[in-house]
Amino acid sequence: MSALLEVRGVSRFFGGLAALTDVGFTLEKGQILGLIGPNGAGKTTMFNVINGFHAPSRGEIFFKGERISGLKPHRICQRGVARTFQVVKPLQRMSTFDNVVASAFLRARSKAEAVAKAEEILKFTNLWEERAILSKGLPLGSRKRLEIARALATGPELILLDEACAGLNPHELDDSIGIIRKIKERGVTIMIIEHHMRVIMSISDRIVVLNYGQKLAEGSADQIRQNNQVVKAYLGEPDA
Repeated sequence: MSALLEVRGVSRFFGGLAALTDVGFTLEKGQILGLIGPNGAGKTTMFNVINGFHAPSRGEIFFKGERISGLKPHRICQRGVARTFQVVKPLQRMSTFDNVVASAFLRARSKAEAVAKAEEILKFTNLWEERAILSKGLPLGSRKRLEIARALATGPELILLDEACAGLNPHELDDSIGIIRKIKERGVTIMIIEHHMRVIMSISDRIVVLNYGQKLAEGSADQIRQNNQVVKAYLGEPDA
């Protein structure tokens, strides 16, 4: 059985700068794959290549056995790959509810179907009570969850979460971890960029570590914790 997502020898250059160099890994259906590394390691560039914002300079991306590298983002989303953004980008003049309805129209065949999908997703992401608020007026934690809700409303098989927990207080962090675990329970495969090591280590089935645009390591949370190269490059000394 082939992997859901396969990244084959991907490099991405911006002028003379190599943001990614010959990176490869696979992601199996139903798994959570954590993507970690220092700032500037190439993590968001990898997301941008996977979902079509950038074409790879070299290498290929396969989703469900079909090559998607080079396709436009909306085509990749139609195939079942959704993403969130580190800097949240809701439709600011629209309500929380209408933001999710707009995303649901990717697959909905009628307004009624889009509305029903939005209602279900808003309850799932604990945003139902804030459905009438203009998205620009939401607190950060709610805007982060709205990013997830909008991505889920497109009906993805794979969702790319770019620092979905960044800037959250401890209560919001626990809420988001719970939502991510519930997304996995729904059968959606997840790839997540996150600097919160408690989050990554607790939810990831496997972790890929990038450093200077290259894959430094790959393995389970325990294997990554014990990898001296990773500790030196990124994790640092354990907390006392």
